[in-house]
Amino acid sequence: MGSDTPLGRSLDIYYRDRARTARMDLLNARFVRSGGLAFDIGAHLGDRTDSFLRLGASVVALEPQPRLFRALRLLHGRKPGATLIQAAAGARPGEIDLLVNSANPTVSTASPALVAAARDAEGWRGEVWDRRLTVPVTTLDALIAAHGLPDFVKIDVEGHEAEVLSGLSTPLPALSFEITTIQRDVAVACLDRMERLGRYDYALSLGESHALGPWRTPSEMRAELRALPASANSGDVYARRVT
Repeated sequence: MGSDTPLGRSLDIYYRDRARTARMDLLNARFVRSGGLAFDIGAHLGDRTDSFLRLGASVVALEPQPRLFRALRLLHGRKPGATLIQAAAGARPGEIDLLVNSANPTVSTASPALVAAARDAEGWRGEVWDRRLTVPVTTLDALIAAHGLPDFVKIDVEGHEAEVLSGLSTPLPALSFEITTIQRDVAVACLDRMERLGRYDYALSLGESHALGPWRTPSEMRAELRALPASANSGDVYARRVT
């Protein structure tokens, strides 16, 4: 698969940068143990799935895009401990429309609000969502009922993160959810949902740094997210349960 194709470019970014892979493994090892269980929600080509497997965990990976799911299955379908599901996650089981960005499938989304927010936004200009697919939806609660309570859940679903968390009623030991500076309201909605589930501390990892900032209270994390410059663009908020 050539690097001049969308999937080829993704493979270059997510699999051929050894320094990035090493940073990712170090960060994931703080939350995922050998013999444990991780969920990869919005797996794309499965670089996080690959990291969790290297750490000795079993993984349930969801990816709704047919082309990406075929690639995910080729990369990880025969690996022990990997369960791959072609579906999206959301607030309730059923179906949902997925807005596909054929040139950049990493930002395909079930959130029309993200597409609207991206128009003329710095770092998003030129992105086009040119196709619509209807895909099946499951919930985190349903995945837990089928596979067990995970040690860690990674959620990266391009503006649909709060909907995914709405399908969770059980407190988790730890998780991460993606944030973007063009949709800070989604990040706040995720924090609100997490507070209803239990007591958590939060830390921010910007971009592809896989470096974790200091642990914050919910109010401190809201303030940190509000203060981010637009140029920060995206990152992941990590949550750990406080007992």
